Amino acid sequence: MLQRNVDGVAVMTFGIEEDLVQKLVEREFPLVFVDAGPSLHNIRVLKVNYAVGIRQAVQHLAALGHRSIAFITGPLHLRSAIARRDAFLKSMAELGLTVPAEHIVQGDHRMEGGIGAMEKLIALDPLPTAVLCSNDMTAIGALHALSHTPHKVPDDISVVGFDDIHLAQFMLPPLTTVQMSCKDLAAAAVEALRTGIEKTALKGSKAEWQIPTRLVVRQSTAFPRGTLPALVERAGHAGNK
Repeated sequence: MLQRNVDGVAVMTFGIEEDLVQKLVEREFPLVFVDAGPSLHNIRVLKVNYAVGIRQAVQHLAALGHRSIAFITGPLHLRSAIARRDAFLKSMAELGLTVPAEHIVQGDHRMEGGIGAMEKLIALDPLPTAVLCSNDMTAIGALHALSHTPHKVPDDISVVGFDDIHLAQFMLPPLTTVQMSCKDLAAAAVEALRTGIEKTALKGSKAEWQIPTRLVVRQSTAFPRGTLPALVERAGHAGNK
């Protein structure tokens, strides 16, 4: 990109090497980052509103009756992973719910990391009644780990993802998840780049674009195991069969 003298660069990833950032900054290309970037005049940042979607997810689980809710983080050297974890802890605190240290397990945003993290939660006694995952690939890994145990989703444990990737709706059961629209992210990136590239752009133009999130409820969440609503619902399903 440096050799081709591009007009601007959108860094559409949540982690990037500092030396590469420095090279781009020194050449004064208009740059767009997700979540975090240097505070310079040619830098624009797409701020994902993690708080709204994760708060909706926690409130959804709490409304179903869940109080023992675990969280599988992403790799905590990424600011986005820290932001998602902190949004979860804040949302739990707002409801007066405590989170034991063993209910926060680090993953790596990959399916394998979700499997390993879920295996740690499965080993707990008692098993949390719900788990919120830092992204959908982690949640898919969690579902895979649970499929090799007697624990059923959502009868024994509810699972929530984040991102709403295309695959989420085709999981068994279809995954409840926090949607972060790729279309919104792409549109904001193009608009932010144009602001930096076009000659008419003012120095005082905005440097941040907000990317909304929202909860999409599917079938991987239900009433906590052992509660009366769960028992009634399960009896109703058995009767229908």
